Amino acid sequence: MTFKVWAPALPNVSVEVGAEKYPMRAMGGGWYSVTAKNVESDAAYFFVLPDGSRVPDPASRFQPEGVFGPSSLWDQTAFGWTQDHWTGRPWEEHVFYEIHVGTFTADGTFTAAIDQLPRLAEIGFTAVEVMPLAQFPGERGWGYDGVFPYAPHNAYGSPDDFKRFVDAAHRCGLAVYLDVVYNHFGPEGNVLPQLAPDFFQTDNPTPWGDRIDFGQEAVRRFFLDNVLYWIEEYRLDGLRLDAVDQIEDARDPHILQEISEAVRERFPDRHVHLVVENPANGTDLLANRSDGRRLFHADWNDEFHHAVHVAVTGEGSGHYEPFADAPFADIKKTLAEGYRHEGKRTLPIEPRPSSSLPPTSFIHFLQNHDQVGNRACGDRLHTTIDRHIFRVLTEILVLSPQIPLFFMGDDHLSSRPFHFFSDYEGEIAEAIRANRPREAENFGGFPQGMRPEDIADPNDRATFTRSKLAWDQAQTPEVSEWQMFLAGLLAVRKEHVVPRLADAEGYAGSVVPSKDTSIFVDWRLPGGLLRLRANLSPEPLDLDGRLGRLVYATGDRDQANRLEAWSTNLYSNPYR
Repeated sequence: MTFKVWAPALPNVSVEVGAEKYPMRAMGGGWYSVTAKNVESDAAYFFVLPDGSRVPDPASRFQPEGVFGPSSLWDQTAFGWTQDHWTGRPWEEHVFYEIHVGTFTADGTFTAAIDQLPRLAEIGFTAVEVMPLAQFPGERGWGYDGVFPYAPHNAYGSPDDFKRFVDAAHRCGLAVYLDVVYNHFGPEGNVLPQLAPDFFQTDNPTPWGDRIDFGQEAVRRFFLDNVLYWIEEYRLDGLRLDAVDQIEDARDPHILQEISEAVRERFPDRHVHLVVENPANGTDLLANRSDGRRLFHADWNDEFHHAVHVAVTGEGSGHYEPFADAPFADIKKTLAEGYRHEGKRTLPIEPRPSSSLPPTSFIHFLQNHDQVGNRACGDRLHTTIDRHIFRVLTEILVLSPQIPLFFMGDDHLSSRPFHFFSDYEGEIAEAIRANRPREAENFGGFPQGMRPEDIADPNDRATFTRSKLAWDQAQTPEVSEWQMFLAGLLAVRKEHVVPRLADAEGYAGSVVPSKDTSIFVDWRLPGGLLRLRANLSPEPLDLDGRLGRLVYATGDRDQANRLEAWSTNLYSNPYR
């Protein structure tokens, strides 16, 4: 077994495997290596520094005892895959369901999560997006403070357990995506500053920690290999890159471009898709390049969510403030054109308007982990607004040509909150507690009578426990009716929307003038016009009688020229 580590700050390094200690040989460029014989396939090991301190491997594949314990070797060839025929799903077929493994089930493990996958597939979801798994401190957390990017979090199970989850998802026809964080490391358990302090730009921090220095080849290789590792070793169908606006790189090509090109080259025969969360709203990462391909398939479009949220809740502070003046106009614009505000580019190429992108370049959602978990009470949208309104919003989400994403629990109208939670002590725990009121102000503020000190303590285990889904809630008649509605809605999308999306081009959407509380948008797609008419008011509306074939209606389909209160119609109008 060969052990390698990049430790340019150190004059020497050893590796300790069990009771044996092996001095490592300097290989140049800050690299150290040694080959140890007769090492068990699951052996525990540490790297030993000149002062005698021991640290885990920053590229560890498994940390069974957490961030401070030894790294563990793992036989990557032992797992027996059953879905060898799986090659993924075309992008236009995606309907995402976002999960946090620790709160998705009572047990909070990969194995327990498998039991719910058939239910999701039966409703009509086609992809599961898993919140970050990279080993983070403690037993519980959202995962955005990971410090071992190659190691699935030990509290969820072993690497083979995660493979078993992916294999089971593919058996159900579900693609699997992983949320990865390449903009910073967490505040506890990160050993890289001891081995290679120049891994980070300590004078140019992100909002969450030291910025990663992608100017060094070893650093770039660490993350490029990580991308390929997750997709190849775990047969994932894609990745979601968190907050890419915080990834700075002065080299050409940019690290984000290298990531995309490396994936395309390594997996030419699979449907592998990369998506970003880019608060900068730059279109350069999504636009077609000279070879006709895009670096990334889509961006999480927070602006659609913010506009919708303000329109139906009236909350207009923090992140929602820019949408407070005309939220319905903003909804219409994001549906027709993508971004409400054109943003900042990442790459040195000519920027283009978001309207020039296909509608499938945007992932839309009514809520996700951020939009629920950062609220003062962790409350879900469907628990705070009229159910008729939430139904219409869901119809808009599903029947529009953007890629829809649901948050876990949306399928059964979960009443359980989803809080921000973590597992720290001391100064870090206190800093996290102190930050929660500021985050709550950004996501709707405080309900009347609630004080900042009333926010659930993120480090209290009860906060985590309350955030777990209660699947027994999915057994009621009301939930059964909702799931039938959702399944029918997704079936309409599959039949009438998805077939037009594979070759969709830019400048497809246009807003049709209508009352403020109605959403009238047309999209010019391959094969014809798709016309959405949604009424978010208690008053019925008359419609133009030449809209095309009615393929979906909330209410009476015989009233094709009338839009009832709290209802949605979808029309398909083939070109002649």
